[in-house]
Amino acid sequence: VQLVESGGGLVQPGGSLRLSCAASGTIVSDNSMGWYRQSPGKEREWVALIHPAGNTNVPDALEGRFAISRDIAKNTVYLQMNSLTPEDTGVYYCNIVLNKVPWGQGTQVTVSS
Repeated sequence: VQLVESGGGLVQPGGSLRLSCAASGTIVSDNSMGWYRQSPGKEREWVALIHPAGNTNVPDALEGRFAISRDIAKNTVYLQMNSLTPEDTGVYYCNIVLNKVPWGQGTQVTVSS
């Protein structure tokens, strides 16, 4: 199983980014998939989940700003992030929620003016 994150970058406060997680060796719609982030000095935390039925979960603190989706044909999971703040800075990873695979390199998101 390989999960490759992309789409990060430098963005100004208030901006948006869409991250992608391309999967191979597994089918994203067969699993609960999650986006996680590790901010400087903090432990890795989950920021969005999507389940096989298509229902999603986002922590209350991120509700309304973060949204997870998937493209079954592309076997890819996305994270749409809006109204970004410097506190959203970190490395973003995707993984299978259960039976996690080794973490990939992630994609760096830096929110700064």
